[in-house]
Amino acid sequence: MIDHIGFVVSDLKKSKTFYLEALRILGITLIAEVTAEQSGGGAHAGFGRGDKPFFWIGDHGRPGSSAHVAFLADSRAQVDSFYRAALNAGGKDNGAPGLRAHYHPNYYGAFVLDPDGNNIEAVCHRS
Repeated sequence: MIDHIGFVVSDLKKSKTFYLEALRILGITLIAEVTAEQSGGGAHAGFGRGDKPFFWIGDHGRPGSSAHVAFLADSRAQVDSFYRAALNAGGKDNGAPGLRAHYHPNYYGAFVLDPDGNNIEAVCHRS
């Protein structure tokens, strides 16, 4: 089981704004922020649910090659809303909402590239 994941972004402020808007639809909010002084490296923003951040972005280096993160959605409508919100927040289309039956019959996902080109997905496994 993964406790949390994180990656480097080129512009923390811009990426934080993007993720605030795109993940809000999935019930994921900004939970914590850590300064460069506190971390001994770069500044970080942690997103999650309740009081548990599980998705972190930070400016502590150079962004690597693109990453892929899939966030679980409760419904297909929520996947659709994520996609619209992420595009409105400046994301780029990387796969409109729809079934991806090659994964399994109920795999409904949408893919958006964040400001650094990372492939961000919302997926619902329900019919």
